Amino acid sequence: MHFATWITFVIAASIIAVSPGSGAVLSMSHGLSYGVRKASATILGLQLGLLVVLGIAGAGVGSLLLASEVAFNIVKTVGALYLIYLGLSQWRARVAVTGNLTGDLHADAVVPSMGRRVLTGFLTNVTNPKGIIFMVAVLPQFISPTAPLLPQLLILAVTMCTIDQIVMHGYAFLASSMQRFFRDAKAVKKQNRFFGGLLMAVGTALFFVKRGSQAAS
Repeated sequence: MHFATWITFVIAASIIAVSPGSGAVLSMSHGLSYGVRKASATILGLQLGLLVVLGIAGAGVGSLLLASEVAFNIVKTVGALYLIYLGLSQWRARVAVTGNLTGDLHADAVVPSMGRRVLTGFLTNVTNPKGIIFMVAVLPQFISPTAPLLPQLLILAVTMCTIDQIVMHGYAFLASSMQRFFRDAKAVKKQNRFFGGLLMAVGTALFFVKRGSQAAS
């Protein structure tokens, strides 16, 4: 792969990563609720899901999904329903109230297990048909048909995941910096409902994604 081609992909991947989507919303939600360190497990899951999407697009399976209306609608519906479920769970998330010897009380969101956070991130990206659509449209522009496919895919995958991981941690960090404003139960509930509502809105929007459209993941 030529250096100029790689740099162009870096720019494209950065734009894709920064573009708001379900992954960004999830990273901000978990960063604000659990802090950056615990949100890292969620972001790891997002990258694993992104690798699957890149593999699907690179192997040409994504093109088959776009060619089959039934297959595409199944993936779209599963992805939309999962995000709506995730948003509803966030909306209804329990809040733990703790205190100290001075009688000061503060509220914390109940933290899911690490495995649960990784799985949540993974399913969020792997069930996102918008990501598959975009990758099917973008990846071929950076792959040379005269060079071996696997090394090119590995370079693009490592580049994309590295950039996306940095950006998602940035979102989580920015959200976590506001944790001090969400220390009482009412504030935490409002935060849960805000991000839960966003996830449900993103999930609902997926129902309107059509084959052949191009959107950032």
